[in-house]
Amino acid sequence: MPVSSTADEQSADNVEGAALPVNELFYSLQGEGKLTGTPSVFIRTSGCNLRCWFCDSYHTSWEPTHATMSVDEIVEEVQSHADADHVVLTGGEPLIHDEAVTLLERLDDLGYHTTVETNGTIHRDAPIDLASISPKLASSTPTAEKDPKGDGEWADRHENRRIDLDTLGQFVDDCDTQLKFVVTGPDDMPEIESLLADIRTATSSHIPDSDVLLMPEGTTRDELDNRRKEVANLAMEYGYRYTPRLHVDLWNDAPET
Repeated sequence: MPVSSTADEQSADNVEGAALPVNELFYSLQGEGKLTGTPSVFIRTSGCNLRCWFCDSYHTSWEPTHATMSVDEIVEEVQSHADADHVVLTGGEPLIHDEAVTLLERLDDLGYHTTVETNGTIHRDAPIDLASISPKLASSTPTAEKDPKGDGEWADRHENRRIDLDTLGQFVDDCDTQLKFVVTGPDDMPEIESLLADIRTATSSHIPDSDVLLMPEGTTRDELDNRRKEVANLAMEYGYRYTPRLHVDLWNDAPET
């Protein structure tokens, strides 16, 4: 996936003020979660503290690529899309970057509704309208058999980092949240049930089942075709919500969608 054409390829040394590594910056429809179908500006940062083997943004995690953009440049690009008042900060894991707070504060001051897509392992004191938290299940761990690079080097690191109950509880207490689980099949459900029980114990806030979303794993239409009905049936069986991957249904695996 190339660095977005809207992000000039420049080094951090040539950027003044707070800056972020930006892999893509584009206008599209929110494809997942409660706000599916909402016209949105997406800011995809590069870099992640985890390595899901099925990562749908490979060039922000396994092989990070980016241009460096100042917060001023990012905000200017967001404002150029006059029809959107919703901004999605995603990655990679956007909250590994201190400057994400500066960007979120600027967007809040300008009246934008912000969704932050996060794996839920890093909490920041920042204005976030919707924390879209995707806790990583054991099925995400890049074992040697599933590692895109074939060596399993990240398996232990990923496994040790993928769940932080204190951080997940803090997110739920501080933000409007949705818990979005990437489901590879029915075998994931016992872990989802157990993890939800643990998160509910870690927070003083109520987590309704309507805030729990099951999403089929897959980055292409063909992959989703193999899972969407099964995951939809699981959502009905357990009383959770099903979320599509609308952008994949519409544009397959094209960049900037």
